[in-house]
Amino acid sequence: MGRTNWQLSGGVAVVTGAASGIGAALARELAGRGMHLALVDVRAADLQAAAEKVRAAGILVSTHPLDVADRRAVAALPGRVLAVHRRVTVLVNNAGVALGGPFDQVAAEDFEWLMEVNFGAVVRLTRAFLPVLAREEAAQVVNVSSIFGIIAPPGQTAYCASKFAVRGFSESLRHELEAAESPVGVTLVHPGGVRTAIGDRARLPADAPADLVARERQRWQQLLTLPPEVAARTIAQAIARRAPRVLVGRDARQAALLQRLFPVRYWALAARDIARRARAAT
Repeated sequence: MGRTNWQLSGGVAVVTGAASGIGAALARELAGRGMHLALVDVRAADLQAAAEKVRAAGILVSTHPLDVADRRAVAALPGRVLAVHRRVTVLVNNAGVALGGPFDQVAAEDFEWLMEVNFGAVVRLTRAFLPVLAREEAAQVVNVSSIFGIIAPPGQTAYCASKFAVRGFSESLRHELEAAESPVGVTLVHPGGVRTAIGDRARLPADAPADLVARERQRWQQLLTLPPEVAARTIAQAIARRAPRVLVGRDARQAALLQRLFPVRYWALAARDIARRARAAT
């Protein structure tokens, strides 16, 4: 993978999950670096609001309200983006959902719904845009996994399965593209606890007791603390460097190190620290 004449300014980035959180913050960050944007999200009104905030940068912005789990909509997306922008230099697969609860209490249809959004959409969007990206002298696929694509806490079987899958897919794809001397590179992103609404929107088992739901919401609030603007800046810097992997946030870096040092016992050690932080927050 070469870095010949690689620059963000003047390029076109497709960003999924762009209506809020990391996606919206990253759209603003890339716009500030001179990139034109094709913004994608299932929440049409919020997507339009996010688009208005970046148009002031004087760049071309298109909005594409769709569900990334909709296979037909994803297949048609490259054509719609090219009709406006004529090219794509960066694809950011950021859209994601959350699902908590013990595996034996999580409905099979909810598990499959999450996998379709968090993993299946990444594969389909990459497949759809790869030929477009390959026309460029240099281009980048950016896949947002999670620190839960490196460590696997209890109560997150579906989410971890999807984010580990994104990690494996991205690393294997990167090696294939490098071997083929493709102009397309891959950046794999592992955010830690970024302050977004994903916890508030997370699905839980339908029959979960109200006190369990309240505890889960509170736990998300305690763990998701990094401002999305800080996360977006880190990710944009990684894209600009065409970095193969980036850990976003100190908690992500610490958790990744703990997993490397204690590949079997890491969760027992991490749980103690999380419990300590929860007590300190109350």
